[in-house]
Amino acid sequence: MTAHTVTDVPQEASSTPGNGRVRLAAERVRLAYDDTVVVHDLDLELTEGSFTAIVGPNGCGKSTLLRALGRLLRPTGGQVLLDGRAISRTPTREVATVLGLLPQSPIAPEGLTVADLVARGRHPHQSWVRQWSRDDEAVVAEALEWTDMSELAGRPVDELSGGQRQRAWISMALAQGTDLLLLDEPTTYLDLAHQIDVLELVGRLHAERRRTVAVVLHDLNLAARYAQRLVAMKDGVLVASGTPAEVLTEQLLADVFDLEARIVPDPVTGTPMVVPVRRLR
Repeated sequence: MTAHTVTDVPQEASSTPGNGRVRLAAERVRLAYDDTVVVHDLDLELTEGSFTAIVGPNGCGKSTLLRALGRLLRPTGGQVLLDGRAISRTPTREVATVLGLLPQSPIAPEGLTVADLVARGRHPHQSWVRQWSRDDEAVVAEALEWTDMSELAGRPVDELSGGQRQRAWISMALAQGTDLLLLDEPTTYLDLAHQIDVLELVGRLHAERRRTVAVVLHDLNLAARYAQRLVAMKDGVLVASGTPAEVLTEQLLADVFDLEARIVPDPVTGTPMVVPVRRLR
């Protein structure tokens, strides 16, 4: 396998937001479905307090990588480390108290209310010696209030709008109490206003609740606006990592997305904004 490289941005750039403590890491991770290798010997570190967006063209392995980081997919090579320990050998309940994963378009059981969904976030903290308590009730109530979902607590999840459903699932992750949060394309199928709503909420989780966040996103401009760090993939290989300004270059867009584009400052945030010109091939 020939790795695609971007000459002006190393695979692990010097700009790594957070306090330097590595919370979640992929070490030479190879991922496959049956005999098809999807991710090739990939290294990645998520440091405490960072907000990372994983970007790349369709089919490049972004969601597959996130599934492996969240322990939903076992690597065929290499390993994933959670706080320095192999995540595959860490008890499931212990992982669930530290790491939360929201898959793309999660589905709740029919008729399940928002309050019941959010309460499921407390399950990793339950055991035969520790049953549901007033503290759990308080955590769920706080999560609903924090995400502006209290008034919808009694509504079935399947009756909500797309944006409301995403807020409900984020409420569950908040109630789970994990300080690591992985989100797989949380803005899929949402209109622009609800995309902003969801990403603002995730940004608040990062800034105010000090969550370490990794999110798979398709929209490069939104990724640059909300994330401190971008990781770009192509054909199962990590090709660039760094700040949005370091990663989003015209050369990378050509190499990774087959796109001729111009990079201009976002008039609101000053972050890089991609202006497409034409498809290259």
